[in-house]
Amino acid sequence: MNGRTILITGCSSGIGLDAARGLKARGWRVFASCRKAEDCARLRAEGFESPRIDYTEPASIETGLAEVLEATGGRLDALFNNGAHGLPGAVEDLPTEALRQIFETNFFGWHDLTRRVIPVMRAQGTGRIVQNSSILGFIAFPWRGAYVATKFALEGLSNTLRLELRDSGIHVILIEPGPITSRIRENSIPWFERFIDWEHSALRERYEKNLLKRLYESRGPDRFELPPSAVTAKLIHALESPRPKSHYRVTTPTHLAAFLRRILSTRAIDRILSRL
Repeated sequence: MNGRTILITGCSSGIGLDAARGLKARGWRVFASCRKAEDCARLRAEGFESPRIDYTEPASIETGLAEVLEATGGRLDALFNNGAHGLPGAVEDLPTEALRQIFETNFFGWHDLTRRVIPVMRAQGTGRIVQNSSILGFIAFPWRGAYVATKFALEGLSNTLRLELRDSGIHVILIEPGPITSRIRENSIPWFERFIDWEHSALRERYEKNLLKRLYESRGPDRFELPPSAVTAKLIHALESPRPKSHYRVTTPTHLAAFLRRILSTRAIDRILSRL
């Protein structure tokens, strides 16, 4: 694997950090980007090349990628789009501005970076674009409408892009994790507090009974939660297999949800998911 290069976003912790460490150990040249300069500095101290890329800042996307290409002589073998955040709350309580902001981070920024990478991969005749989606990219859970919307959009765009790049030598691949150990719950709290006026919601009692406890109380790992290394294992296959799959599902709930979606009616699935 010597000489293969990859740009990974969202490497400050969780899936991105584990992927960066795992691929570096396999001989990949890893550009581990972060949104905050201090996180980039921390990764440089660990031995990574770490350009700053904030999906909400097009200028940082441009300069971050330029830094990578200058270091590699204009080559990039793979891109792993990963950085994202959650915004819990009922759909009827989501201000439109909140949706705009989460789409900037979870979708529009990904698209911007991906479009900039494609000409590089076209010129070299090969490449892998791996998108870190979610179980929530193909099935909806209550209270997660904003995040679900971004992941459904990501899946639709990525599936279309895969068709359009079929004969280009560029593979477009989706990874769909379920519960993975990370800080996504804690990181979503500021967004919830900023945008969701739950105290004046028609669903206030359900917030108090359900969502608030799950959001603010650390109850340890979920029953089927896996470490980030489970995603890294799928990422390695997506990057190194001569014939990668179009979709990689991670965790038992993700496989179960995909199975139930095939065999059950929408009414039956809604009955199950409405209890969450």
